[in-house]
Amino acid sequence: MTGTYSQAKAMLAITRGSLRATFRSPSAVIFSIAFPLIFILVFGFIGGGGKVSVNIAFASHTDTTNPVYQAIKNIAALHVVNKSDAEIKEDLEKGRLTAVINIEKSGLTNPPYKISLQSSGAVSPQNIQVLQSILNAVISGINQRAYPNIPTIAIINNNVQKIPGRIYRTIDFILPGQLGFSLLSSGVFGVAFLFFNLRQQLVLKRFYATPIRRSYIVLGEAISRVLFQMFTAIIIIGVGHFLFKFTLVHGLQTFLEIMLLSFVALILFMGFGFIVSSVAKNESTIPPFANLITLPQFLLAGTFFSIEAFPAWLQPLCKLLPLTHFNNAMRNIAFEGASLASCWRELGILGIWAVVIYAIAFKTFKWE
Repeated sequence: MTGTYSQAKAMLAITRGSLRATFRSPSAVIFSIAFPLIFILVFGFIGGGGKVSVNIAFASHTDTTNPVYQAIKNIAALHVVNKSDAEIKEDLEKGRLTAVINIEKSGLTNPPYKISLQSSGAVSPQNIQVLQSILNAVISGINQRAYPNIPTIAIINNNVQKIPGRIYRTIDFILPGQLGFSLLSSGVFGVAFLFFNLRQQLVLKRFYATPIRRSYIVLGEAISRVLFQMFTAIIIIGVGHFLFKFTLVHGLQTFLEIMLLSFVALILFMGFGFIVSSVAKNESTIPPFANLITLPQFLLAGTFFSIEAFPAWLQPLCKLLPLTHFNNAMRNIAFEGASLASCWRELGILGIWAVVIYAIAFKTFKWE
């Protein structure tokens, strides 16, 4: 007497076989693990300190009627942030601001103004030195033009007041981008080649001869891809954290939230792979189609540098890309201590992308 056929056992058998084949694939290991780790190692060794970024804010009670204030505001190298005191304090603690500048009258004829700086432990000392050099140059320029008869219009207090803050390292920016790079590459290239080859080699057709349902076939293959990529994510985060001090603010809780975010992003990226596998006529056309999806995101989604470096007209396009929102959410969770729920905007945009992409995938997917 024969037993009942188990769809779940058949699906798990497909998952095991596919997972074993994935680990044996050199291209899967190179694109998902090797390339991201190489970038992390390079940036980790050359970028132990924070990245140079001279963002400043003025104290709410600073004197705005003096020429020093106007000269500082007109310097292209300094980006002045206008926010509430609470937001400025938060940005200072997280290293988003180099310093808060306070210009006040000294009560003396010489010098008439005094400049004080407030920074935090999250800011690289190199950045503070750059800012002090810029301020000294501003003061010197004003003295030469308008105040030749007095020693100086202002002096800078060299005792920089510091508040506690986390140290922002280059790895805290680079690693989320590289994890996104790995997830996108695996989701698009991995799934596209996998299902195209399954059709070409008639593997899917052989599956039809068994009692297993079509949905379980796809699910089994998809689970193997997810397991492989989650294992890859653990390696990338572990190397970054233990070798280069990648910030996980709340430890294990932050790690688990990042893994859940990675799972959501991977499911979305796999949808792109299903589409590519269906529209490609032969194996040689898969890379061009896949690169049309992946390359713009690698370059424009804040993978290697902030999208603020792009021209203003290009930034709205950058903010539409799903990889941009994964990178932003991961950086907020890992370094700033945000919860996954507080990243609802990024998750919502990823969800919209997923609905659209899988609607297209269901329409285009081919079994033979």
